[in-house]
Amino acid sequence: MKEFVLAASKGPKALIECDESIPCDPCVHACPVNAIEKDSLVSPPRVLFEKCTGCSLCVGVCPGLAIFVVDLSGDKGRVTLPYEFLPVPEKGEIVDVLDSQGRKLGKGNVLRVTAGRERTMLVTVEVDKQYALEVRNIMVLKNG
Repeated sequence: MKEFVLAASKGPKALIECDESIPCDPCVHACPVNAIEKDSLVSPPRVLFEKCTGCSLCVGVCPGLAIFVVDLSGDKGRVTLPYEFLPVPEKGEIVDVLDSQGRKLGKGNVLRVTAGRERTMLVTVEVDKQYALEVRNIMVLKNG
């Protein structure tokens, strides 16, 4: 994690939390700069941080929703995450940010919402830096 924090402090980097040993590699093929590699089809992927541009194409193609892009280079942290719930947040909206267990960490400001290559939406949220490495989901606060 230390290596990731150093890399993300210089700009956005993909963070992969996939530990499944299953035949899956869409993230490898989605990366336009070959920054994701696997030893075999069933080994977990790893990011070559020196190559990763933080483009987030890998985030939208991961069927396990196990890839995030984290940027620690500014005053606030920015996290791009996969989002498959309704309602879809809007740019400028304030949302609750959640950890991997669904616990509320604090508030986040939605900076961008885009459609990934598949049907997964990609949401980039600005958060307090202390939470940037823990944010794994958001909860939209509006009704409907």
